[in-house]
Amino acid sequence: MLKIAVFVSGRGSNLQAILDAKSSGFLNVEVAAVFTDRPDSGAVERAKGNSIPVWVICKEKKSGSVSNEELSGLLGKLKIDLIVLAGFLKLVPESVIDHFENKIINIHPALLPSFGGKGMYGMNVHRAVFNSSAKITGPTVHFVDKLYDNGKIIAQRAVDISDVNSPEEIAERVLKVEHELLPFVIKKIEEGKVKTINERVVVF
Repeated sequence: MLKIAVFVSGRGSNLQAILDAKSSGFLNVEVAAVFTDRPDSGAVERAKGNSIPVWVICKEKKSGSVSNEELSGLLGKLKIDLIVLAGFLKLVPESVIDHFENKIINIHPALLPSFGGKGMYGMNVHRAVFNSSAKITGPTVHFVDKLYDNGKIIAQRAVDISDVNSPEEIAERVLKVEHELLPFVIKKIEEGKVKTINERVVVF
């Protein structure tokens, strides 16, 4: 069984999608821990409601918290196989990326490499997509490296937005597809069906 840690900053709807996929039997994983930079986020309540241990990432060590320097060691102690960034807004510490190379994935609410990078998250992304007059958008799941939204792309799903009237409409459409795509990719990783061949990530 794949042991995963989910990193979150917001309301945790993608965390819930993972939990629902596990409950339905689609995923055979253990959500062993949730990490957040925002202890008041909705994702924390979801985690606690499912009896999942929660750690707050912060600069100063407090009860129930972990510093960036301690994070890699804690993930190792928990025997985490895969780290899933599900709406996590901070850069992952380089020590974690070095220790978990090609074992960290992120879901981004646009078709990378467009509309990515520092500051491009949440509604910022959807406003930029709307203002560009793009006709297609959609979520991307990619491996995480030391730059925002820069790692190799694992999977994407196109969403038609040719008839939308607001960034909020885009957000609603994309989020529905995010909730399908993220569990799909986790399942493929669980099954060993995500490979890198000739510098390209292939999903079997």
